Amino acid sequence: MKKHEKLNIVITGSSSGIGKALREYYQNRGDNVLGISLEGDDYNCDVSNKEALKEIFSSIASRFSHIDILINCAGFGLSGAIELIDEKQIKKEYEVNVLGTAYAIQLALPLMKDKSKIINISSACALFPLPFRAYYCSSKSAVSMLSDCLRMELSRTKIQSTAICPCDIKTNFTKNRQKDFKTNERYKEAIKLSAERIDSREDKRMSVEKATKIMTKIINKKKLKPQYVMGMRNKILYQVQKFFPRSLVLKVLTKLFYVDK
Repeated sequence: MKKHEKLNIVITGSSSGIGKALREYYQNRGDNVLGISLEGDDYNCDVSNKEALKEIFSSIASRFSHIDILINCAGFGLSGAIELIDEKQIKKEYEVNVLGTAYAIQLALPLMKDKSKIINISSACALFPLPFRAYYCSSKSAVSMLSDCLRMELSRTKIQSTAICPCDIKTNFTKNRQKDFKTNERYKEAIKLSAERIDSREDKRMSVEKATKIMTKIINKKKLKPQYVMGMRNKILYQVQKFFPRSLVLKVLTKLFYVDK
């Protein structure tokens, strides 16, 4: 049997959730893994703080001769009405989910060589709009688009980029989501009730073990596709929606996820 060649892997958001599970998988496989999180990791910082991130990647460069895989997993959820969410919350959502991903890419690329990979953890929410999830959905759509554009820019190299769009996974992500239930006469109880409907599906979410198995199978591929959608239902719906008018797709999604009584 061919001996496994140790890889140098950097994972953002690896202190909890799917990021932690991915870290444990690669460590158990014998790879060299360094994690970056707000706390409880090899390096602790807010990924939206580029100066702090620069210092971290400078340290990584002194420990690793190169980076084989960057997994951008850091991010958080935010729910509430577009009209009513505080601008500080909006700004932070995009800073962490989008800019944090972009900064990590910028700082990792100079340490990458042929056959290196950049894995951007997007979301099924990048594929399907949801009421009262606008800022999270749009931030993850930005991550997916960023990944596609990066892939094009790296097309003359042997560095690959992909976006993985997970389905709902049984982690603390839902519990840790920032929920802003401020409302007015326009929405009444819809903001809270709609959030409760989505959160009530907790028992139907994919296990961390199964999600990790799917993700690592993707990451370990020699040739990556631009995007991977996880969950059979999401895969089917993503393809089916392409054949219907956008207005109809939005109407159906509103019917399913906008709850006002």
